[in-house]
Amino acid sequence: MVKKLNEAMQVSEPEILSTEEKHVTDKKKKKDKKKKRKNKESEESLENDQGEAKRIRKLEEALEPSEVHGTDTGSKKSKKKKEKKGEESNSSKELESNHVKANENMKDEVTNGSVIVSGNNTKDSKYAALSSFAEAKLPEKVLECCKNFSSPSPIQSHAWPFLLDGRDFIGIAATGSGKTLAFGVPALMHISRKENKNKSKRTNPLCLVLSPTRELAQQIADVLCDAGRPCGVRTVCVYGGTSKGPQISSLKSGVDIVIGTPGRLKDLIEMGVCCLKEVSFVVLDEADRMLDMGFEPEVRSILKQTCTVRQMVMFSATWPPSVHQLAQEFMDPNPVKVVVGSEDLAANHDVMQIVEVLEDRSRDARLVALLEKYHKSQRNRVLVFVLYKKEAARVENMLQRRGWKVVSVHGDKAQHDRTKALSLFKDGTSPLMIATDVAARGLDIPDVEAVINYSFPLTVEDYVHRIGRTGRAGKKGVAHTFFMQENKGLAGELVNVLREAGQIVPDALMKFGTHVKKKESKLYGAHFKEITADAPKSMKIRFDNSDDED
Repeated sequence: MVKKLNEAMQVSEPEILSTEEKHVTDKKKKKDKKKKRKNKESEESLENDQGEAKRIRKLEEALEPSEVHGTDTGSKKSKKKKEKKGEESNSSKELESNHVKANENMKDEVTNGSVIVSGNNTKDSKYAALSSFAEAKLPEKVLECCKNFSSPSPIQSHAWPFLLDGRDFIGIAATGSGKTLAFGVPALMHISRKENKNKSKRTNPLCLVLSPTRELAQQIADVLCDAGRPCGVRTVCVYGGTSKGPQISSLKSGVDIVIGTPGRLKDLIEMGVCCLKEVSFVVLDEADRMLDMGFEPEVRSILKQTCTVRQMVMFSATWPPSVHQLAQEFMDPNPVKVVVGSEDLAANHDVMQIVEVLEDRSRDARLVALLEKYHKSQRNRVLVFVLYKKEAARVENMLQRRGWKVVSVHGDKAQHDRTKALSLFKDGTSPLMIATDVAARGLDIPDVEAVINYSFPLTVEDYVHRIGRTGRAGKKGVAHTFFMQENKGLAGELVNVLREAGQIVPDALMKFGTHVKKKESKLYGAHFKEITADAPKSMKIRFDNSDDED
């Protein structure tokens, strides 16, 4: 018995040892496999990063600053450089031509087919879109402001027939689409008709334009001052951040059109120096931005000061529920609504968008490298956007230390300094400007060849408006954007904007995911019910007090 047991033990012991050795070998194999997989992943990641860097280089090479606006500033040196590039240059040219073709196709879709008109009695032949300025049958002095344009822009051609007929109007169109003259020319005609009927001397304005920012208010005033001069129309612009004295004097000397920001205008009304009782033509420009900035109480208060019988005009890049609610309260039950392009968020298709995922510490060096490319002549206009006022001052100082001639516009600067900086940027004296989002909306700065987003904005809407500072009036532009880990919550919306515009979506951006976060109410967070466009108006409920005790 003992002998058999010993034999059994002798047999089983090697088996046990071989099992243990096998287990160790299996573990070693698993470790080796894991190590190989990690090495493979790191190699793939490196290849992706290299591919991403190569993609960005190709995009940059395809878009020389002189080619953005189609200007011929090339020299013999640049020609030799292009010849040396050989096949690489050909591939980048092919990339650029594909991008241009895509943009041209999209542009044709917008101008030819993507205009939606809705509202009561909009199919009448008298409301047909205008194909030329002559079809509007307006006096020459009114059309003097349009002499530099060959034909009306899409928003102008669709808006003028309705606005000249006195209809309440909602216009949804991208930045740089000619919105100011879309409401400016009908405003001049409105004033002309009123003055012909009433020959007595008038001191109060007939037209009001509300704007969310001082810079946009000044820009609208510049356009309407030039347009109204041949017609004898007097325009006054009022905004905060500067002395009230000159603005009060201008109002007292007589005015036809008042353009202003809600806060300053409300102050002047309460002081009794601005009376809006005769205003019968009201424009809310960038209405969505105005409400986003918290001006809704001031806007409501101001609108109540105007004539009860008035023509209301709203222009907005998007159509959120808050703007829809305001339109319901102060407009006709079913106003004319013209959407050029898309009611949803969409970027200008004439802008090449390059998005680069970076770490915070590498942004300064990358910004300088891009400026050396896009701003090497230091003559072409380049606009750099940052997020915060202190960041604007820091980046400005950093670039000045490195020898760049630069100005800045942000909230910590006095209005006089902001106006001066914008003026230097516009006239080309200092064609490099750092700005916060005060310069993102509505500003029409000619020939901005490149926009660089040093910091990504808080919303993708602001991103769309930022890059809209270039590629205006049919010209081409480039927007180069730095995207960081902390911005990952906006990656999904940004991907959608890039795809809609036919732009290349970098792999590094896709790694953050394509989920689009639900919009939140500023008051109630995510726990609120959105108002749909066809929602009925709220009902006032009255309670019978017959059961109350005396």
